[in-house]
Amino acid sequence: MSDEVARAAAVGHALAPTPPLRLPRGELACAPVPAVMGIANVTPDSFADGGALYPDGHPEVGLAHARGLLAEGAAVIDVGGESTRPGAAPVAAEEEARRVVPVVEGLAADGAVVSVDTTKPEVARAAIAAGAQIVNDVGGGEPGLLEVVAESGCAYVLMHSRGTPATMRDLTGYDDVVAEVTAFLAEGLDRCATAGIDLERVAVDPGIGFAKTAAQSVALLRAVPGLRGLGRPVLIGASRKSFLASLLDGAPVADRLEGSLAVAAVAAADGAGILRVHDVAATVRTARVGAALGPRR
Repeated sequence: MSDEVARAAAVGHALAPTPPLRLPRGELACAPVPAVMGIANVTPDSFADGGALYPDGHPEVGLAHARGLLAEGAAVIDVGGESTRPGAAPVAAEEEARRVVPVVEGLAADGAVVSVDTTKPEVARAAIAAGAQIVNDVGGGEPGLLEVVAESGCAYVLMHSRGTPATMRDLTGYDDVVAEVTAFLAEGLDRCATAGIDLERVAVDPGIGFAKTAAQSVALLRAVPGLRGLGRPVLIGASRKSFLASLLDGAPVADRLEGSLAVAAVAAADGAGILRVHDVAATVRTARVGAALGPRR
C-alpha cells in the first residue's frame, strides 16, 4: 500500500464511526457511546484498592464486586490476577490463573462478557476455557499469546508498553511519543493479522502510564482522534492512574475521580471505543455526555 493510500485510509477510519469489537459470541458496541469496561483486580497488591478483592473471601468477594459493576452499567468486566503498577513484582502463571479463573468462570456463567488481563499464554488459555471472550494483553503482543488468541477466536486488546512493571519507569525516552506509539500499534496489527487474528476482533490501547511520563500520557490522550485512524476501537485505561496526581495537586489514588471522569468525557468526545475504569456508574453517565458533545475535530 502506498503512503498516499495509507494516509487516505487512516483519514477515512478517523472520520467513520468507531466499529464494534467482534466477540466469540456477538459483538461489543463501541459507538456512539464507548463501552465501559469495569475493573476487577483480584490481586493482593492492586494500586487502586490495596488488594481488597483478594485473598480473603476469594472468589466470592471479587465476584460480588464485579456483579456490582455490571449492575452499574459495565458492558465488560476485566479480571486481572497480576498487578501491572510500576514496580510490581511478577506472579507465577499457576498462581495468576488460580486467582482469575474462578472469577471468570462465575461471571461467564452469569452471561457477562469477561476480559482477562494477562501477558501469559497459559493464563489466557485457562481463562478462555473458563469463559473469557477478550484477552487484554498489557505486554504488547508476545507471540505465544497471539497464538492462543488466534486459536480461540477470542477478541484481543493490543496495548503499547515497554519493559516490565519493574522496569517501565526507566523506559520513558521517546523522540515523539505519539508517533512511536502509533507506529507500534500499526505494526502490532500487522503481527495480529500474520498470527491469524481477524482484525475485527482487535482493539488498540496506547498504554496510558505504561512506560510513559505524565506529559506523555496526556499527549497520547490528546491523540485519540489520530489513533482512530488505525481503524480499530481505541481503549483508554486512565482511571485513577498516577499521571492524574500531577494535575490534581498530588491527589492520592482515592481522590482522582474528577480527573478520571474528565479523561472519560474527552475520550468519549474524541471517539474512543472502550473506557477501562474503576468507577463504572459515574463513567457511564459521563461518557454519554462526552459522546453527545463530540466529535472534537
